[in-house]
Amino acid sequence: MQIDILWLRKWFDTFNQQYFDGGLPTPRFHIGHSRTQLGTLSYKRKRGLMRTSLYDFALGMSNYYDQSEHQFQSVLLHEMIHLSIAASGLTDTAPHGVVFRGMMSRLNREGWHIHVTTSTRGMQKAYTGSERVIGQYLVLAIELADGRHFLSSVSPRHARALNERVQQAGEVRQAAWYTTSDPWFADMPKVRSLRGRRVSAEVFANKTARMKPIAF
Repeated sequence: MQIDILWLRKWFDTFNQQYFDGGLPTPRFHIGHSRTQLGTLSYKRKRGLMRTSLYDFALGMSNYYDQSEHQFQSVLLHEMIHLSIAASGLTDTAPHGVVFRGMMSRLNREGWHIHVTTSTRGMQKAYTGSERVIGQYLVLAIELADGRHFLSSVSPRHARALNERVQQAGEVRQAAWYTTSDPWFADMPKVRSLRGRRVSAEVFANKTARMKPIAF
């Protein structure tokens, strides 16, 4: 199988409550196709007078390989351990040091298969023509004050910044975010700026009615 942003959000929220007491900050999510990294966690540093704080967390996972849901979930939990350590300000002995391994062992006793490193040798590449592969698109739907309608397929990595720009744009009457697997969006570039495809009010209403709304 493969995963999408909705899957990632759902299981992050579930595991956050189940294993981390709901204390993890919600990161930006993105899905890529890395051959060498099944999961990643990144963040920015802010250096203060007495301490360095971490912020703007981003959690990514790779759809390059055809994995079971349990395997994807174990990779997600691996990255959530990293997030827990980073967000709490703990200092580990190494990137996968004593603290990480202790948390990993606790979760593995729950039935997970979290590893310090996972070899991709022998793993099957996902077949993108399979019905098991999810073509998922993050869509920004905008109606302007002059009555024009636009649909944009947005790069998830830039969605938060783009959402802030939309909120500040005076000519925007209303804007909403959706996810969809509609192949109509397959030939649209994943934008990083406020641009999209102009559509009729009828197409706009038809497409948004069939998509799943999400909130930032």
